[in-house]
Order: sequence, then structure tokens, then C-alpha cells
Amino acid sequence: MGAGGAAPQGGAGGFAGLVPLILMFVIFYFLLIRPQQKKTKEHREMIGNLKKGDRIITAGGLHGRVTGVSESTLTVEIAEKVRVKVNRSSVSALAQPAPAVQPAKKGKADTKSQNDKAK
Repeated sequence: MGAGGAAPQGGAGGFAGLVPLILMFVIFYFLLIRPQQKKTKEHREMIGNLKKGDRIITAGGLHGRVTGVSESTLTVEIAEKVRVKVNRSSVSALAQPAPAVQPAKKGKADTKSQNDKAK
């Protein structure tokens, strides 16, 4: 009777084998799936809120200004009097308007230092 004393405990080993898989799924969910869902939702909202005058960037890299809006397409002006129609889904981002560069104001301190350099 040397080989048949104890029965193998297969039930506990099966559950212990599932724990790493479950843990990996939870990690993937929080690191990959959830952020992608959030990004997709924000993109859908951005596309839904487009209006005339918005500056956009298409997936193809075209920069332009929205001049017409319909349910599934946008009319985009990419140059003066050059307009193209694009699908809403091809809009990848809103373009930020370039900040206006303001000339530096000359104050009394600047004028004084310039007069000192001229002498």
C-alpha cells in the first residue's frame, strides 16, 4: 500500500491558478481599457460640439476653420476660398488659436537703460 494514501487537492489548485489571470485582467482594465474608453468618450463629445468658426485638425493633418456643419459632414476652409467637406469622424482635435504676440511696452526703466547704452 505504498502509493495511494492521499487524494490530490485539485479544487484549491484550480482557483489558485485563476488568481493571477484575474489580477492581470484588473491591471489591464485600469491601465489600458478604462483610459481608452474615457478618451473615446471625450472625442465623441468634442465632435458633437463642433460649430462654425472652430479651428480643427483632421486625421490627415489638415488644419482649417469650420464654415459649415451638417449631421455627418463638416465644411472646412483650409485656405482663403478653398473649402473641403470632411466626415465628422475624421476630426482628430481642436486646434488652439495662436496667441497674439504683443509688442513689449517701453517703460521709464527701459528708456533710461537705452540712453545709458547710447552714451
